[in-house]
Amino acid sequence: MKKVICKVEYDTEASQFIDKVTVGAYGDEDGYEECLFKTEGGKFFLYVSGGAASKYPKEDIKRLSPAKAEEWLANK
Repeated sequence: MKKVICKVEYDTEASQFIDKVTVGAYGDEDGYEECLFKTEGGKFFLYVSGGAASKYPKEDIKRLSPAKAEEWLANK
């Protein structure tokens, strides 16, 4: 998935995958996934997707500061 946020392109295909959190089972309407990536330019983002009743009912990309990325890794 690609998304431009504040004139910066975030692309799951062109970025380094770091880690993933899965909540629930595949097909669970409340379940979701968060995947942390790092761009070639050193920017962090989460690729998120989930079931219709989850906090991520649509796939999306959410940018993260380096501090938030570290916090996400520490609390996953």
